Amino acid sequence: MKQKAEIKYENTFEGIFIQRLNRFVAEAEVDGKTEQIHIMNTGRLENLLIPRARITVQKTDNPERSTSYDLISVYKPRFKWVNVDSLAPNKLMQQWLQCGPYDMIKPEYQYGDSRFDFCMQIGDRKILREVKGCTLSEDQKSGIGYFPDAPTERGIKHLEELIQASKEGYLCQLAFVIQMNGIHLVFPNNKIQPAFGTALYRAAKAGVMILEYGCHVEADSIKVTSELVDTPRKQWLSD
Repeated sequence: MKQKAEIKYENTFEGIFIQRLNRFVAEAEVDGKTEQIHIMNTGRLENLLIPRARITVQKTDNPERSTSYDLISVYKPRFKWVNVDSLAPNKLMQQWLQCGPYDMIKPEYQYGDSRFDFCMQIGDRKILREVKGCTLSEDQKSGIGYFPDAPTERGIKHLEELIQASKEGYLCQLAFVIQMNGIHLVFPNNKIQPAFGTALYRAAKAGVMILEYGCHVEADSIKVTSELVDTPRKQWLSD
């Protein structure tokens, strides 16, 4: 599939991370001043948000905002830049899907008690796709990332709904957009939430497709560079 799936951020500045104040706000040094910045990611990000880490922020033009900057990326020496914008995976996925063979693409599709990121249709066949961003890896040489980096009951619920939808004739997919360089596979993070790994195992056994999208990340951009479909799962299916 030849297409462009890329986000280029404008009005960005480099900064130095100081500390996380709460789930959504941190302090950082930007342009020589201490600023409060918005964290657009509810994950723990403990491997990234460490004191004195280099970061990239985007200045907002909304005067009603309590914070003037959004956190876009964090520099991690072994991986270079890691994108932490939680909105990026869905934006990239929409661009990717728009060049696909689909007769219909509907974001935010309601099914049961869940709202899935995308529903696509080819002829009479409907496809449900839930998208997750991956920002955690222990070693770039392994090429493996892990999800989640914080417990996610919502993620488990999505997997259960995908299992049910597959029984009703939908083609169901879970797509990981990997927001770091050099990582191409995603395994469940059983250290953080074994229940997610169990649900993922059940989903794969039920026919839910697992897809991974590798990306190239710079300080102010992220671009999809590869797609892996139905990659071997023996390593984590046997855990």
